[in-house]
Amino acid sequence: MKIAVLNGSPKVGNTAAMVNAFAEGAKEAGHEVEILHVGKMKINGCLACEFCHGKGAGTCVQKDDMEKVMPAYKEADMVVFASPIYYYMIYDFKITTGKGETLNLADYKGKVIMVVNTATGCGFTPQYAPIEQMYKDYHDQGLGILDIPCNQFGGQAPVTPLTPHRSINPSSQIPRMLAAMRSRQ
Repeated sequence: MKIAVLNGSPKVGNTAAMVNAFAEGAKEAGHEVEILHVGKMKINGCLACEFCHGKGAGTCVQKDDMEKVMPAYKEADMVVFASPIYYYMIYDFKITTGKGETLNLADYKGKVIMVVNTATGCGFTPQYAPIEQMYKDYHDQGLGILDIPCNQFGGQAPVTPLTPHRSINPSSQIPRMLAAMRSRQ
């Protein structure tokens, strides 16, 4: 399996240690791992211009370091996003579920959670199948996956209390959130 790890940290610290440990274990298991230090790259935000879906035939109108990342991303069987998160602070947040209920992240203390930022209407989403499988395999053992949609890229993940509350595909078991971390306690 080809694995692309996107390390979002601009420093060499805990995130790098976690990425290196993951990469070492994956390589020992026979996987090919490429680590991209995106936290040190010049990458602009998406303009939602749709050039990549039209005239650009998959390439971005912006010329930045994403040109180095996209080949690894497209060739990968799995993409790992590693970002420094001050985990002790995540429990201070509340989010709104797709059903309009408030979910207090403090309820996840002592549990393993994976926060997935999604744009379910985007055509570049091959990573959903392994995430769904991971949820099926480990949910009963306590793994929590929170699908927090990102609708800023051309309106590809609209969520309102009237839209389906499941992520990735209509049969998904992963609960979809309505709003990202919106308030502190």
